[in-house]
Amino acid sequence: MPRANTKTKPLKATPKTARKTRSVAVKVRDSEQDSSSLSRMLSTLQLFTREHPVLSAEEIAKGAGVPTSTAYRYVKQLATAGLLVRWKGGYTLGPSIMELDLQIRECDPVIRAASEPMRTLCAQTGLNALLTKLYGNKVMTVHIESTSDTGSLAYGRGRPLPLFRGSSSKAITAFLPAAKLRRLFEDGEAQGDEQLNDWESFHASMSNIRRQGFALSVGELNSGIEGISAPVFIESRQVVGSITLIGDAARMALLREEVVIEMVKAAAATVSSALQ
Repeated sequence: MPRANTKTKPLKATPKTARKTRSVAVKVRDSEQDSSSLSRMLSTLQLFTREHPVLSAEEIAKGAGVPTSTAYRYVKQLATAGLLVRWKGGYTLGPSIMELDLQIRECDPVIRAASEPMRTLCAQTGLNALLTKLYGNKVMTVHIESTSDTGSLAYGRGRPLPLFRGSSSKAITAFLPAAKLRRLFEDGEAQGDEQLNDWESFHASMSNIRRQGFALSVGELNSGIEGISAPVFIESRQVVGSITLIGDAARMALLREEVVIEMVKAAAATVSSALQ
């Protein structure tokens, strides 16, 4: 009996399947282009600063590195969304940003979990409590519970912090994966700190924070101000932020530093538990 031919014949693309494949490829490409264009458009909002609160379309084009016609299109879309408003021949940030800020305060899971423990820390110590979060390669304070004016802080709410200066940042970055830490170091993020000029010193400093479970700094961001911070984790011990108590050295000494450290660590553990 002749043996059956078991070889699989290669599939041939029919005109219909070829057209479908091309259509999918075009949709993917268009989606990627739309995403890239959206990112570029939203990034123009970062051009508005305290020094430059009002910008013309031409200034936006120059700052964003896009044609003026593209800048006008960005401005029109951002203004429609309420992210920009016209002001004296130019544009400034719009009210939708404030609405989004309120939404973050009310909806962010970490802020929601941390607010009450932070208020308790303030009541128990008379110090100011900060919640700092990690966003990609940025670290910033997103929530403050205070017993006194915090307006003199060099890095208040919403202002990106140096990654490796100040206890709030160190309590986060020390718990990043080793490969990411190495990459940040090689990118020069630790430059400017005389204690972190080489990888060995840098790695030893971060390892020490991990072993202790907290970070401490004095005067690194604000003269005469001491900060004590502990990390906040979600599942799989992934670090997402830190809880910090800050105050002048005299107040810290009165409270006993070791007691404050344990209080901060306990508050951060409470927040981490709520986020699991």
